[in-house]
Amino acid sequence: MNATHGGSVRTLRVPGRHGYAAEFSPYLPGRLACAAAQHYGIAGCGTLLILDQNESGLRLFRSFDWNDGLFDVTWSENNEHVLVTCSGDGSLQLWDTAKAAGPLQVYKEHSQEVYSVDWSQTRGEQLVVSGSWDQTVKLWDPTVGKSLCTFRGHESVIYSTIWSPHIPGCFASASGDQTLRVWDVKSAGVRVVVPAHQAEILSCDWCKYDENLLVTGAVDCSLRGWDLRNVRQPVFELLGHTYAIRRVKFSPFHASVLASCSYDFTVRFWDFSKPDPLLEIVDHHTEFTCGLDLSLHCPTQVADCAWDETIKIYDPLCLTVPA
Repeated sequence: MNATHGGSVRTLRVPGRHGYAAEFSPYLPGRLACAAAQHYGIAGCGTLLILDQNESGLRLFRSFDWNDGLFDVTWSENNEHVLVTCSGDGSLQLWDTAKAAGPLQVYKEHSQEVYSVDWSQTRGEQLVVSGSWDQTVKLWDPTVGKSLCTFRGHESVIYSTIWSPHIPGCFASASGDQTLRVWDVKSAGVRVVVPAHQAEILSCDWCKYDENLLVTGAVDCSLRGWDLRNVRQPVFELLGHTYAIRRVKFSPFHASVLASCSYDFTVRFWDFSKPDPLLEIVDHHTEFTCGLDLSLHCPTQVADCAWDETIKIYDPLCLTVPA
């Protein structure tokens, strides 16, 4: 593995590992987790990479191997050392970065690939949701060895499951059935079904500043904003990507700023409040760009990872220059 620090881009190359997800630690500034897979996730094993950054660039702090590709990762919200990953064998893994051994726990209930995992962000609950190609979402308490609940309703593969940062017990899911759905843990049922695109939806995220606003990113190359109080039509649409949008994230610092990454190899930054919403295109990968996150600690810092075996941390110009 070799790290480079070119311009303001810090790069770590991980030979033979194709990046699927990158997530900054909510606790430790500069710490990043990356879920990766061999052979583009089609076959082979997976690796969870824990990275730290310093003045000289990126360094690998620790890595953990699993016997199937890892597709997503989420940090615990109550322990700075703990993470959960999910994999192609239908399982979730609970890891402790303070221990070099294998997973603390494995949760195996999904019958197909698990593509998404997320740890709840509202105080008072420590719950994880997972979304699978078996068309179900499962709810987990990481201290309990089996799932608490299974949510059914999607009619195709589930690609994305994200907790509301505002409303306890509420999460959203995006699916190949072309819908965005919002669920309520207490009623174990669906609250809202949005026919959001006429294409598979690969990603969704909640606005950090508006509890009613979500964004979806789809195979039709578009991003659409949805106000849950009236979902008949999107409140914004952002066009420009030339291939499927793989992941979308709202900014933790700017209410109307978001970032998206795509199979067109680019990461794009947007401000949906502006007449010309595209802020910047970052084109530094040579393969599908799958993982993307915006730092909670540094307002200008972004991480991404791609199938070109690289993980990058950088400060895009549009976030460093005041709007």
